[in-house]
Amino acid sequence: MNHLDELQNIPVFSLEKNEKETVFTRIINELVHHHYTKCDYYKRILDVLKYDTSIEHKLEDIPFIPARLFKSHRLSSIDDSNTMKTLISSGTTGQGRSTIVLDKENSLNQIKVLSKTVSSLIGKKRVPMLVIDSPSVIKNREKFSARGAGILGFSMLAKKVEYALNDDMELDTNLVQQFAKKYTGEPVLIFGFTFMIFEYFCKPLLESAESINLDQATLIHGGGWKKMIDEDIDSKKFKNIINKVTGVKQVHDYYGMVEQAGSIYLECKNGYLHTSIYSDVIMRKSDFSICDINESGIIQVISLLPTSYPGNSILTEDSGVLLGEDDCSCGRKGKYFSIIGRIQSAETRGCSDTFSE
Repeated sequence: MNHLDELQNIPVFSLEKNEKETVFTRIINELVHHHYTKCDYYKRILDVLKYDTSIEHKLEDIPFIPARLFKSHRLSSIDDSNTMKTLISSGTTGQGRSTIVLDKENSLNQIKVLSKTVSSLIGKKRVPMLVIDSPSVIKNREKFSARGAGILGFSMLAKKVEYALNDDMELDTNLVQQFAKKYTGEPVLIFGFTFMIFEYFCKPLLESAESINLDQATLIHGGGWKKMIDEDIDSKKFKNIINKVTGVKQVHDYYGMVEQAGSIYLECKNGYLHTSIYSDVIMRKSDFSICDINESGIIQVISLLPTSYPGNSILTEDSGVLLGEDDCSCGRKGKYFSIIGRIQSAETRGCSDTFSE
């Protein structure tokens, strides 16, 4: 039986704190025990911590591993013969890259949960999708970069996929105009990585003074904010530019990583990122104690998705601030938070940041 079956009919942002805690904590404890018995590296870490997997621990006591560990070790809870897909994180020259192994079950769960999460924004009906990237990024279907994995995941939600850029990363304006004309008045999805959308889509349109009518589209984007800050572009400016060149009003950022692919934190209309029934976050101080609400700290991400590798609880290299739980005026239940940036001395990372190098 799939460990996520009991959540399949529950709306993705619907469980309040007490309801979610009961089921989420139980499942995450089961997954810790699963990886303890299946992954030798993970077992050694928990043994050093003297962690007892025979009892149920509170969520804040679930062991976390640093995201950087995936760059130096191949952490797997499956036999190599069951590996269906390998995801490779972004990384600039000289940096290690995370390697994430997926079996069929884990891969399917990623797609199901991503679909359910995004459907909360665009509805369950499949819609045409415009990807602000090149089709060459997903040519290798067995070994994916972080960009390729993100594109493929979102492509599963679409009835038709078009790529706005050619293999030389140049904007195909005619293709985009034809896409907009073909689906005039219809809901469509636009997906891409933040800096790449700005650099290879918005800039050429601004320079040519050409606009494209995609006013019924929903744009979902993620990553690349370091380069955007270098360009003096914040979230509000980015949304205004998108609206100017395309007419798009529905623009939603998301926070996610290849180490927990499929488990994304989606931005609401108020500009806050939200946990779902499949995910959680904890902000930790430098001594790893838990931050109060509105206190910045290192982000720990927790997900129910990873079964083929021990990536359920990861200490990231990002800082953020928890803003509240269950009381966001957007109506979503669960925790909501904002990203501050990379922690000091952390490596630069990000799909679009890496490409821009």
